[in-house]
Amino acid sequence: MSIPSMSELSLLKALWKEHPLSAREIHERVASELDWSFSSTRKTLERMLDKAMVSQSSRHGVLVYQAELEKVGTLAAFAHDFGRRVMEIDTPLPVSMFTGSKLVDKNELDALERLLQDWPTDAQEGQ
Repeated sequence: MSIPSMSELSLLKALWKEHPLSAREIHERVASELDWSFSSTRKTLERMLDKAMVSQSSRHGVLVYQAELEKVGTLAAFAHDFGRRVMEIDTPLPVSMFTGSKLVDKNELDALERLLQDWPTDAQEGQ
Protein backbone atom coordinates (compact mmCIF):
# COMPACT_ATOMS: atom_id res chain seq x y z
CA MET A 1 0.00 0.00 0.00
CA SER A 2 1.23 3.44 -0.86
CA ILE A 3 1.52 5.62 2.22
CA PRO A 4 0.02 9.08 1.73
CA SER A 5 2.06 12.21 2.31
CA MET A 6 1.07 14.43 5.22
CA SER A 7 -0.90 16.76 2.95
CA GLU A 8 -2.62 13.81 1.22
CA LEU A 9 -3.47 12.40 4.63
CA SER A 10 -5.11 15.71 5.59
CA LEU A 11 -7.37 15.53 2.55
CA LEU A 12 -8.16 11.87 3.21
CA LYS A 13 -9.08 12.64 6.82
CA ALA A 14 -11.56 15.26 5.61
CA LEU A 15 -13.07 12.71 3.22
CA TRP A 16 -13.22 9.96 5.86
CA LYS A 17 -15.21 12.28 8.11
CA GLU A 18 -17.63 13.40 5.39
CA HIS A 19 -18.06 12.37 1.76
CA PRO A 20 -18.42 13.05 -1.02
CA LEU A 21 -17.01 16.57 -0.98
CA SER A 22 -16.16 19.05 -3.71
CA ALA A 23 -12.61 20.37 -4.01
CA ARG A 24 -13.79 23.66 -2.49
CA GLU A 25 -15.41 21.87 0.48
CA ILE A 26 -12.25 19.82 1.06
CA HIS A 27 -10.16 22.97 0.87
CA GLU A 28 -12.37 24.70 3.45
CA ARG A 29 -11.96 21.75 5.86
CA VAL A 30 -8.15 21.62 5.60
CA ALA A 31 -7.35 25.31 5.08
CA SER A 32 -6.33 26.03 8.67
CA GLU A 33 -4.21 22.88 8.87
CA LEU A 34 -2.39 23.23 5.55
CA ASP A 35 -2.39 27.00 5.09
CA TRP A 36 -2.19 26.83 1.32
CA SER A 37 -4.12 28.02 -1.73
CA PHE A 38 -7.17 26.40 -3.30
CA SER A 39 -5.07 25.61 -6.39
CA SER A 40 -2.73 23.55 -4.17
CA THR A 41 -5.69 21.55 -2.90
CA ARG A 42 -6.87 20.92 -6.46
CA LYS A 43 -3.38 19.88 -7.60
CA THR A 44 -3.04 17.50 -4.65
CA LEU A 45 -6.44 15.99 -5.45
CA GLU A 46 -5.32 15.47 -9.07
CA ARG A 47 -2.20 13.62 -7.87
CA MET A 48 -4.31 11.57 -5.50
CA LEU A 49 -6.64 10.66 -8.38
CA ASP A 50 -3.62 9.48 -10.38
CA LYS A 51 -2.55 7.33 -7.41
CA ALA A 52 -6.12 5.97 -6.97
CA MET A 53 -6.28 7.35 -3.42
CA VAL A 54 -9.53 9.17 -4.24
CA SER A 55 -12.22 8.83 -6.85
CA GLN A 56 -14.13 11.60 -8.59
CA SER A 57 -17.72 11.78 -9.74
CA SER A 58 -20.24 14.42 -10.64
CA ARG A 59 -23.08 15.29 -8.30
CA HIS A 60 -25.58 17.96 -9.35
CA GLY A 61 -23.06 19.26 -11.90
CA VAL A 62 -20.26 19.57 -9.34
CA LEU A 63 -17.18 17.34 -9.25
CA VAL A 64 -16.97 15.60 -5.89
CA TYR A 65 -14.35 13.32 -4.35
CA GLN A 66 -14.46 10.25 -2.19
CA ALA A 67 -11.62 8.43 -0.41
CA GLU A 68 -10.63 5.16 -2.03
CA LEU A 69 -8.08 4.29 0.63
CA GLU A 70 -9.70 2.52 3.55
CA LYS A 71 -9.21 4.50 6.77
CA VAL A 72 -8.07 1.81 9.24
CA GLY A 73 -5.70 0.09 6.80
CA THR A 74 -4.19 3.40 5.76
CA LEU A 75 -3.70 4.52 9.37
CA ALA A 76 -2.12 1.15 10.23
CA ALA A 77 0.30 1.45 7.30
CA PHE A 78 1.12 5.04 8.27
CA ALA A 79 1.70 4.08 11.92
CA HIS A 80 3.79 1.05 10.98
CA ASP A 81 5.93 3.13 8.64
CA PHE A 82 6.37 5.82 11.31
CA GLY A 83 7.32 3.25 13.95
CA ARG A 84 9.80 1.50 11.69
CA ARG A 85 11.41 4.39 9.80
CA VAL A 86 11.16 7.27 12.26
CA MET A 87 11.22 5.61 15.67
CA GLU A 88 13.23 2.51 14.60
CA ILE A 89 10.81 0.18 16.39
CA ASP A 90 10.74 -3.39 15.08
CA THR A 91 7.82 -4.55 17.21
CA PRO A 92 4.14 -3.70 16.73
CA LEU A 93 3.16 -0.25 17.96
CA PRO A 94 0.82 -0.19 20.95
CA VAL A 95 -2.71 0.73 19.99
CA SER A 96 -2.84 2.86 23.14
CA MET A 97 -1.09 5.60 21.16
CA PHE A 98 -4.40 6.06 19.29
CA THR A 99 -6.59 6.24 22.40
CA GLY A 100 -8.46 9.52 22.48
CA SER A 101 -8.22 9.99 18.72
CA LYS A 102 -11.13 11.86 17.16
CA LEU A 103 -10.42 10.03 13.90
CA VAL A 104 -11.25 6.46 14.95
CA ASP A 105 -14.12 4.98 16.91
CA LYS A 106 -13.96 1.94 19.24
CA ASN A 107 -14.57 -0.61 16.45
CA GLU A 108 -11.95 1.01 14.23
CA LEU A 109 -9.52 1.10 17.16
CA ASP A 110 -10.01 -2.66 17.65
CA ALA A 111 -9.45 -3.27 13.93
CA LEU A 112 -6.37 -1.04 13.99
CA GLU A 113 -4.94 -3.02 16.91
CA ARG A 114 -5.42 -6.30 15.02
CA LEU A 115 -3.76 -4.87 11.91
CA LEU A 116 -0.79 -3.52 13.84
CA GLN A 117 -0.31 -6.78 15.76
CA ASP A 118 -0.54 -8.91 12.61
CA TRP A 119 1.64 -6.66 10.41
CA PRO A 120 4.08 -8.72 8.33
CA THR A 121 7.76 -8.48 9.19
CA ASP A 122 10.01 -6.50 6.86
CA ALA A 123 11.35 -9.73 5.37
CA GLN A 124 7.81 -10.75 4.42
CA GLU A 125 6.97 -7.27 3.08
CA GLY A 126 9.71 -7.46 0.45
CA GLN A 127 8.36 -10.71 -1.03
